[in-house]
Formats: sequence, structure tokens, C-alpha cells
Amino acid sequence: MTLPTPVLRHWKEADFAPFAQMNADPAVMRHFLSPLSREESRISFEKIRSTLEEKQWGIWVVEYAGEFAGMVGLNVSQWTLPFSPRTEILWRLHSKFWGKGIAFQAAQQTLQHGFQKLGLPEIVAFTTPPNFRSIRLMERLGFTRDAHGDFDHPAVPAGHPLRQHVLYRKRNPSAPVAG
Repeated sequence: MTLPTPVLRHWKEADFAPFAQMNADPAVMRHFLSPLSREESRISFEKIRSTLEEKQWGIWVVEYAGEFAGMVGLNVSQWTLPFSPRTEILWRLHSKFWGKGIAFQAAQQTLQHGFQKLGLPEIVAFTTPPNFRSIRLMERLGFTRDAHGDFDHPAVPAGHPLRQHVLYRKRNPSAPVAG
């Protein structure tokens, strides 16, 4: 039996309820400062949606077998980070969709868009060291750890266990090598 391929698409209002539910799940949000309230999810939802509409790239809905599975996309961080400006790839899925290869397939589509359609020379990914699932996904996608690029995230308070982040990089395979 062939499993469905995840579909990346633009957001619609009906996506808000499962988006807010995903963001309120402590298991999904355990590598973030806290789960999001419904109001915080609404603010995030509107920003993600408007950015995608405006740029025609950004963070897409991941739909799997007709269901809202989560999100994946490309983002330029609002924070000034040591490697700024760079475009990052990010993902977040409902826990019921974990371990099925959905994030991998959706991230592959996103990388292809970033490298082939947008011509980005490099895409970065970062997370907290205990986020083993995301780190394994980054490595499976061909990202390479840049240990010299690890950083303390400015949105996380000093001394907080989630402040430290590890940095991974992936060069566009079609980009010329700098000489």
C-alpha cells in the first residue's frame, strides 16, 4: 500500500482550530518556552498567513490524507542572530503525525522550493540540543552541524535550559562554491 504524500498549501481559516490545538499541546511545544494560548496562536496564524500571501513563500500548511498535519516552511528570523541574515527551515507537526516520514517529505519539498525556485545559497536550521527528533531530521535532510555557529537564542531568558541552540547548515547543491 502506498502512503499519501504530504501536500504543502496556503492557509485557510479552517486551519486555525487545528493550528491552535497543535500549539497548545505540551508534547509538541516542549522545546519552546511554553505552549501558546489561543490568542497567541491567532496572532501567529495571521502573521504566517499574511507573510505567505504577500511573498508567495514562507510557512505552509502540511496536509496529510486530507487532514491538517502541521506546518513547514522557510522563514527569515525576526531576531538578529549570529548568522543573520539567513533563511531558516522550520517545522511543527501534530504529535499524531510524528514518526511517519511526513516532516521529512514536507521539508524536502520546502528545501527544493528554497533552492530551486528562490535560488537561496544556503538554508539553516536550529533547535535546542535536547530536541533529538529535529536534530535527526536535520541530519537526514543533509544538514551539517556548525558547532562554531551554536548560539544563545535572544528570545529565551538567560539561564533558561532552552536558551542554547545548535546550528545546522545546508548549501544549495546548485550554488557555485566560493573560491
